[in-house]
Amino acid sequence: MENKKRAFTNKKILMRAIQDSLIKLNPKTQVENPVMLLVYISAILTTGLWFMSLGGIQDATSGFTLAIAIILWLTVLFANFAEAIAEGRGKAQADALRASKRDVEAHLIDSIDKKDDFVVVPSTALEKGNLVIVKAGEQIPGDGEILEGAASVDESAITGESAPVIRESGGDRSAVTGGTTVLSDWIVVEMTSEPGHSFLDKMIAMVEGAARKKTPNEIALQIFLVALSIIFILVTLSLYTYSSFSATQAGIKNPTSVTTLVALLVCLAPTTIGALLSAIGIAGMSRLNQANVLAMSGRAIEAAGDVDILMLDKTGTITLGNRQAYEFISVDGCTEHELADVAQLSSLADETPEGRSVVVLAKEKFNIRGRSLEDKNLEFIPFSAKTRMSGVNYAGHEIRKGAADSIKDYVEKQGGVYSHDCERVVSEIAHQGGTPLVVARDHKILGVIHLKDIIKSGVQEKFADLRKMGIKTIMITGDNPLTAAAIAAEAGVDDFLAEATPEGKLEMIRDFQSKGHLVAMTGDGTNDAPALAQADVAVAMNSGTQAAKEAGNMVDLDSSPTKLIDVVRIGKQLLMTRGSLTTFSIANDVAKYFAIIPALFVGLYPGLQALNIMSLYSPQSAVLSAIIYNAFIIIALIPLALKGVKYREATAGQLLSRNLLVYGLGGIVAPFICIKVIDIMLVVCHLV
Repeated sequence: MENKKRAFTNKKILMRAIQDSLIKLNPKTQVENPVMLLVYISAILTTGLWFMSLGGIQDATSGFTLAIAIILWLTVLFANFAEAIAEGRGKAQADALRASKRDVEAHLIDSIDKKDDFVVVPSTALEKGNLVIVKAGEQIPGDGEILEGAASVDESAITGESAPVIRESGGDRSAVTGGTTVLSDWIVVEMTSEPGHSFLDKMIAMVEGAARKKTPNEIALQIFLVALSIIFILVTLSLYTYSSFSATQAGIKNPTSVTTLVALLVCLAPTTIGALLSAIGIAGMSRLNQANVLAMSGRAIEAAGDVDILMLDKTGTITLGNRQAYEFISVDGCTEHELADVAQLSSLADETPEGRSVVVLAKEKFNIRGRSLEDKNLEFIPFSAKTRMSGVNYAGHEIRKGAADSIKDYVEKQGGVYSHDCERVVSEIAHQGGTPLVVARDHKILGVIHLKDIIKSGVQEKFADLRKMGIKTIMITGDNPLTAAAIAAEAGVDDFLAEATPEGKLEMIRDFQSKGHLVAMTGDGTNDAPALAQADVAVAMNSGTQAAKEAGNMVDLDSSPTKLIDVVRIGKQLLMTRGSLTTFSIANDVAKYFAIIPALFVGLYPGLQALNIMSLYSPQSAVLSAIIYNAFIIIALIPLALKGVKYREATAGQLLSRNLLVYGLGGIVAPFICIKVIDIMLVVCHLV
């Protein structure tokens, strides 16, 4: 995604946002944001009052009315700009994706048996269920499942990653995405989407914001803001009525004009958060997109912020993915060096990750290197599921390594001894959650290789951070309970599900949800689909099956299981940003109320002079200063709305305390300082 973003300069995004700010002045667009609609109507009203003043109908001085009208229009434009600049990132990403999406030729076949008998058709003519054959150098014409073959596929157009990936029929890596390119070999693909409804089409719609709907939390907050606005409308009308009545009783002209009260209404209404609310939501989705995660709904991002149960796969998430040789343990008088030498020799032709790790460990611990397979008359014995061991024959010697029970049978059948010492070591490794590989030479046990799941660096710290936030982590694994318990203890997770089955995962998620928890899960296989569909936040791997991607409400384009932790962080950051700016906005309104009201009505009620602690120059300068501040604070807060409040690992109580201290207190102090400074500048410049 980084490459895609670089394709569009900040200047282009900025210019597009300025244009969109003007386009968004359309009343149909303004109606979507009730709070800013109030400002929009106020701008129209004050503009009308200014035109009336030109015709001799005075509500307030012509210059003051024009100034208020201009600032109100700027306030609306600034709110439009905040939303447009947030959308600009998504549009830039969408343009890059759209550039990679082009109509290509597809080789349509009737069946797998007739691969060489194809018809060339445009990709737009393909329908769900059609079979196509794609060869090296050709672009995959649409989303589908591989029915036959295996190929190296360049997915950089979708994921931004330059390294190709292997896609093959069967298993959990059979799904392919339209717009990616086959680099080698060939595959037969069954189309799983209709034209115009591909994964790439969905991505474009999502990142553009065209398919973004307001989330329940966002809707609830907007209802609250509308309610506040209605209250302030009633307050403003009451103030106007009361001031008119008081002026009549005092036999003087009402000093409070309609223009002044309209400006007061805009200042008191929660316009700051109203202007930034949409931008915060769009920016949250954009941050997720930049992390190469496609959210199918805004609701999923919000749910990620409230997650308190995190279910993670062991393999590839908590561990590196393949068991590695950890140590050589010699038995029955054999030296560790001799064991390492023999174990390495038996593993030279073993291309499995475990076999390669044995070779590497022998090099690292004893500097055993420089072997050449051509130097000796070696006969390698490959691993088989039947014997459960592998090895090598050379110079009249037999070397075998494999499962403990298999080596035991092999040795004892040839008259050898499987000692208590070896049995003890095997038992200890098993109880630690490792896998023992016993090594024998000429039917004599030399020792045991300890294979273990290597815990990824930093995962313990990550789980500790999640625990601080009140999130419980659960490891899901197909290992037996003994092994699972050992790995869970080393990794620092709170709980584990061993010998996991689709039914077991589903039952665990439902049980947590019935107790009021929000559950997040990651998966890539068809067997994960039921649990993904049930989870509140379900991150499916892009490399996984179509069933998994359809069941999830997010798709990780990088297919990195650890991305689930990042998703939770982004979700919490979104909620923190919204909460922080809402606190700041409401605190602003309280401060502006106490800053403006005394200065505005001190002519009618001289006693209010005691509350005019800011000593503003005049009622007009007070209103003008406040409404200027009200407009420009939106611009000042756009970077924070787009970037998000800095994420911190803390409990909800700690975050709330900090939120009230920083944004609550800041929201009260900032208006007093800024309004006073603006008031002084207006007086110095003789504008009031």
